[in-house]
Amino acid sequence: MFEALKHDGSDRADIQDDGRVTPPMREASVVLAFPSPFAKAQPAPLEPAPLEPTPLEPAPREPLARFARIRAAIETWCARSDLAPDLASDIGSRAWLRGMATMLGLGAAAITFCPDFTAVEAATAMPLQAHERDEFRSQSIAPLALGADSGRHMGATPQVRRLANVPERPAIQLVSTLNGGDSLARMLERAGLGDGDIAQVSHLVSQAVPVGDIASGTQFDITLGKRLTAGAPRPLASLDFRARFDLDLSIERSNGGLALVRHPIRVDETPLRIRGTVGSSLYRSARNAGAPVSAIQSYLRALDKYVSLESDLGASDQFDFVVSYKRSAKGERQVGDLLYAGVEHAGKPTLQLVRWGKDGEMFPAGAAGQARSVAIGQPVAGHITSGYGARRHPILGYVRMHAGIDFGAPYGSPIYAVADGMVTFAGRHGGHGNYVRLQHGGGLDTGYGHMSRIAVSPGTRVRAGQVIGYVGSTGLSTGPHLHFEAYRGGHTINPSGIAVVSRPQIDGKERDAFQARLRALLGVSPGAALGSVASREPEATQAGREIDRLGF
Repeated sequence: MFEALKHDGSDRADIQDDGRVTPPMREASVVLAFPSPFAKAQPAPLEPAPLEPTPLEPAPREPLARFARIRAAIETWCARSDLAPDLASDIGSRAWLRGMATMLGLGAAAITFCPDFTAVEAATAMPLQAHERDEFRSQSIAPLALGADSGRHMGATPQVRRLANVPERPAIQLVSTLNGGDSLARMLERAGLGDGDIAQVSHLVSQAVPVGDIASGTQFDITLGKRLTAGAPRPLASLDFRARFDLDLSIERSNGGLALVRHPIRVDETPLRIRGTVGSSLYRSARNAGAPVSAIQSYLRALDKYVSLESDLGASDQFDFVVSYKRSAKGERQVGDLLYAGVEHAGKPTLQLVRWGKDGEMFPAGAAGQARSVAIGQPVAGHITSGYGARRHPILGYVRMHAGIDFGAPYGSPIYAVADGMVTFAGRHGGHGNYVRLQHGGGLDTGYGHMSRIAVSPGTRVRAGQVIGYVGSTGLSTGPHLHFEAYRGGHTINPSGIAVVSRPQIDGKERDAFQARLRALLGVSPGAALGSVASREPEATQAGREIDRLGF
């Protein structure tokens, strides 16, 4: 912390033999020199100017002395100016701006003098010949990308002998899929089964389920055993697949033969009921309530025949529908047909539809056995391009009566029957091109023209919403569209706003069963089908006798 300096205290000056004068010296004494506390880096004090050189010592060169003075001045200024202050304090001050300029300058210099990343070519440490380079490549990953064609290839020596036979795997496990239009026998043949095993498997499976009812896409887990003789097909060891939603089947080999084993799957068939408020969008509200997409589509199609989805439903109305629903103990879900569709306004039902009859039609609950006028739907998913009335024909060029409505739609779009009816005509019909005419009863007919292809034949009955053809541009047409007409008593009428008379086929004998079905569907609790399948398993009925409970 301190330094001792010796001083002798004399003021004598000695003259040396060569004529130089030494400074006077005082008597010997000890002086303690303490450094000042460190506060800020101070420039080192300049050394005193050297004495005038004696004639024996040459003077320093003038350029070097000037450079030393400039360097000393720069160092003094840098130490006094503090070019790198703390940028987190005194933001905006002169010192802060000076530090920011220093940082930007250093960053610009670093970017300016940064090295280039261009690959530099250099010779290898050890020159290699072509065959030596190929040997090195054989030890790298390159052979995998090149098909393992690198490295030295050597022929077989006399010590290498061909095997008489190659041992086979004792068992093969594979998965085979039943494709659309395929048969169980052809699928098993592709998997490698012999004709005898194929016949036995087909016979055993038919005892549990019809072979033709196995859904396409079903996967079969197959295990083939060891061949009994060379060249013979491998025998089937086991086969497992999902025969139905509620049944797994296994075929296992035991005692030299194949046996069928059934594995029933516990299934809960509680219908799924979804309720909610219509809000700004019926579809989005139903999706937010957890309804499957297919169920929502069936619900909207059922309502569209009785109410207008755009104007008859309010934001505060309630939607309510029930669909058949199956859940297996393995976790699969299966959504079925729409069973009930309802709409409520202010807490009271305004529309209740129930699926009834062998054809699975949706009948209104309040009009069982009564005739009802139902507005028709739109025959194609498109927009109106020309209305009913007089207009200038785009091909003939003069004004004539346009006895229908034109719907613009893409080529090949499906065309639907607007109501139940009978096909009275299906074929080529003059300027209409490919044309279909339906008779709906009560003197009302509808016609569909300019089709690209007809999907029905005369004399067949069609249901509302059934596809009867596809949009085209046949006949007098300038582009793909549907020409839709309506007839009353054989004369054309304006198709917009027409309605058909619907007569539900529910007589007095079925009315009580119909009402009981409605009450059962309304008794389903919303969300009851989403509980645990295991909790719904019925408890085993206890034996009535003591000896039965003992298991004898």
